[in-house]
Amino acid sequence: MAFGPGPTLTRYLALNFLRWIGGFFLLGSAIIFLADTVELIRRSVDRTSFSASDAVLASLYKTPSLTEEFLPFAVLFGSIAAFLALNRRLELAVMRAAGVSAWQFVMPGLLVVAGIGVFATVVYNPLSAAAREHSDVLRARVLGKDARMLTGGARSIWFRQEGPSGGSLMNAGAASSDGLTLYRVEAHLFDETDRFRGRMDADTATLGDGAWTLRSVTAFDADGNRSETDTATVETALSPVEVREAVARPDAISFWRLPGAVSLAERAGLPTHRFALQFQVLLARPLLLAAMVLIAASVSLRLVRLGGIARAVTGGGVAGFALYIASAVSSDHGEAGAVGPVFAAWLPGMAASFIGVSALLYSEDG
Repeated sequence: MAFGPGPTLTRYLALNFLRWIGGFFLLGSAIIFLADTVELIRRSVDRTSFSASDAVLASLYKTPSLTEEFLPFAVLFGSIAAFLALNRRLELAVMRAAGVSAWQFVMPGLLVVAGIGVFATVVYNPLSAAAREHSDVLRARVLGKDARMLTGGARSIWFRQEGPSGGSLMNAGAASSDGLTLYRVEAHLFDETDRFRGRMDADTATLGDGAWTLRSVTAFDADGNRSETDTATVETALSPVEVREAVARPDAISFWRLPGAVSLAERAGLPTHRFALQFQVLLARPLLLAAMVLIAASVSLRLVRLGGIARAVTGGGVAGFALYIASAVSSDHGEAGAVGPVFAAWLPGMAASFIGVSALLYSEDG
């Protein structure tokens, strides 16, 4: 009579999954850290603001947020490797002969990644968000005015604001997680008729009551005359909530603070879909990781029995990247407000789980 794995076998399988997934995650984290460090040093080594220690620390602080995106792939390839290792040692054959079905030895992997997903959402994400904020500040210091921190690459922060004495155009290399402190700031000032009246460069700008307070300021008037001062102000009609909506990155806000960001935006009558989407994406993370295990099982178990290791790895990679692209497209629609945040966040994981279960049913049960 068929029976399921007992506690000892369940623990053994769970530890096997945990070792392989953890190994791939640590290896990927090391590669990401080294690649980001080399790229940052390459971009900043010829600048007077360059500091090797700041560059290394900036990459070190940024790595956790980058590894959050890599985590599903670590789960996918770690699960494939776990199935391959069990097969090479003929352990899967023994379990099958003892009456343990594929569903029963996949279950420990699902439990492990569900726990990883919960931990990554409620513990790892807040830590990575805090570290990313430190990274942004250090990168702005290392790269100077060429920093491109907030959007993660091609663009820096730009926004227009109005004040009692005229408008201004603000540019910054980085921002704190709530967007209320800017770093490496340029403020282009205009009068009531939109004529240019000067520019101010500053190390930081902090939003106060109706004005930004700039520190370590270098000012230029319309004729190009230069002056320096410790502090200066730039008037603004923007509220803190409006600044956060315009400037703050949702992925720089921790899981526990996202509901508050959504609530503030709602009370201010501003769009909330970016923050709501990020919150739902984090909630859906355990399901997405479980889908990766199901995909790994569906592409590896049957092929491994036939000796198709390369086909299993290739199939898993293709399936994983397809899911990544689908998730990115769904998130883009959610950020644009074209679809609801819940639908955009949960659909990729649900669809992948359904495909994985269907493929596993077909390969195992005919």
